Amino acid sequence: MKRKEQLEQLREMNADELKEQADALKESLFRLKFRKTLGVGETINDIRREKKTLARVYTLLNKKGAEAK
Repeated sequence: MKRKEQLEQLREMNADELKEQADALKESLFRLKFRKTLGVGETINDIRREKKTLARVYTLLNKKGAEAK
């Protein structure tokens, strides 16, 4: 998925959906790091992508929290 498409999709989510997405990304990141430790496949790019997506989710959560106040 392209970055702009992904960002638009994340912007359409409400705060609860974003929190669920963050939890899913954390779980995915944990599994990727575990696979990296085991030496299974090339996961460095996947880890970077997941980290950046997680950062985008947290940024949107902070914006939505600020708007709610």
